[in-house]
Amino acid sequence: MPKARKFRIRPDAGFNRPGVKVPEGGLPETGMTVIAPAANDANPAEGAEPTGRQLRMARRIAQKHGIKVASDHEAVAALRARGIDPFERSNMLELVPGETSGDAAVPAIARPAPLPAEPSAQVLDDRARAGEIMEIQRDIMRRRRRKLALLLTRLGFFVALPTFIAGFYYYVLATPMYATKSEFIIQQADTASAGASGLGGLFSGTGLATQQDSISVQGYLLSRDAFQRLDRDLGFRAHFAQPEIDALQRLEPDASSEDAYKLYERMVEIGYDPTEGVLKMEVIAADPDVSAAFSRALIGYAEEQVDNLTSRLRDDQMAGAEQSFASAEGRMLEAQTRVVDLQEQLGVVSAEAEVSNSYSQIGVIETELRAERLRLDQLNANARPNATRVQVATANIARLQQELDTLRSSLTDGAADDVSLARVTAELAVAQQDLVTRQLLLQQAAQQLEVSRIAANRQVRYLSTPVPPVQPDEPTYPRAFESTILAFLIFSGIYLMMTLTAAILREQVTG
Repeated sequence: MPKARKFRIRPDAGFNRPGVKVPEGGLPETGMTVIAPAANDANPAEGAEPTGRQLRMARRIAQKHGIKVASDHEAVAALRARGIDPFERSNMLELVPGETSGDAAVPAIARPAPLPAEPSAQVLDDRARAGEIMEIQRDIMRRRRRKLALLLTRLGFFVALPTFIAGFYYYVLATPMYATKSEFIIQQADTASAGASGLGGLFSGTGLATQQDSISVQGYLLSRDAFQRLDRDLGFRAHFAQPEIDALQRLEPDASSEDAYKLYERMVEIGYDPTEGVLKMEVIAADPDVSAAFSRALIGYAEEQVDNLTSRLRDDQMAGAEQSFASAEGRMLEAQTRVVDLQEQLGVVSAEAEVSNSYSQIGVIETELRAERLRLDQLNANARPNATRVQVATANIARLQQELDTLRSSLTDGAADDVSLARVTAELAVAQQDLVTRQLLLQQAAQQLEVSRIAANRQVRYLSTPVPPVQPDEPTYPRAFESTILAFLIFSGIYLMMTLTAAILREQVTG
């Protein structure tokens, strides 16, 4: 039941004014007792002194009419100057919120909703009350339908219409595109895993060992250099500039290199899986054969890039080892040539053999010399020695002694045009020792060259293609249904954010 507010009710006053019928016990349906204003609130006669309440009411009436006054009496004078009676009951009732002019004998009933100026003694029956409630419900329904219509209009304009346009493009206008998918892995040579040790051996068989190379190859395939090579080799720009391709995917004939490169980034997608070390590539084109050709060309570029990644390191390692080996080999050949020259110059193949031969000859001559001396001593031991035999023995001893002296002098002193055997032996020994040293250095250089070759082989990377590019037989794009749903979600999200932003701004402004 609606409840009315009591406005300036005097407990000691009663309804004694004519024309007002108030049932005993209060107003019907509300149960509220309405009390008439006090007698002293009546309009005072001319010349009577107004009460304090009437003065305050007069000042409020003046404020309502926009009259600025400094006191209550000044407000009464100002209102009377304008022809307004401040003590008239209708003027006082106008100060009650929601009330209009009416019978001045009945005070206003303050309530949340405006009530008629004159309370009526008519009692609302159930049927009338139900009608009022139905009218209120119908008004609420009308407002709800109006708000719902506005909401549907906004949704249709901001969400449904853009979604329909996107779906129409994907289903009708979009040119079918063919995607060729392939996968390739960058691996090390087998010698790397065989010779790896320590921390490097832990990652030799995983994708972490070639992670940096895989990322480098991925960056190269998405670079401008790869795009320019593909355009020169297979005509990337000419393919996407065909008039059969729709306007959103077609590349204009006079398009700049930047626009062509942006299209290349959209049509070539390369992803890297660090856990497995696999590079996954998808190449999109308007023709399946062209798509597969583009994919094979990019894999060839990747193989060249993999070779170039470690070629400099391999070349540096092999260059130093090969240079050391060539230097050691040249010095060994020089030492060997010196030994041969000494042998040819001295006529001695082996100094040790010559010395051994000389010593053997000296030994034989010394033996013969000793035998001749013994024979001479035997001849001289006779009383009458044979002079001829003595002379022959003496001559043999002298000849043997001369030969012995010659052999011994040849070991240390050479003739005028000859070199002593000792010098020959020393020079040959030095030359041969130098030759042996050069041979050892050559052997070490050969070993170092082999080690460098193995290390260079460890740095070798090669590209393996577990999933080769195969041309598709059906178009991969556009995915009309998925793309339309995605467009619907995007436009719905944009509309929701705009609505929330507008609501927040409205609340901030009105608050």
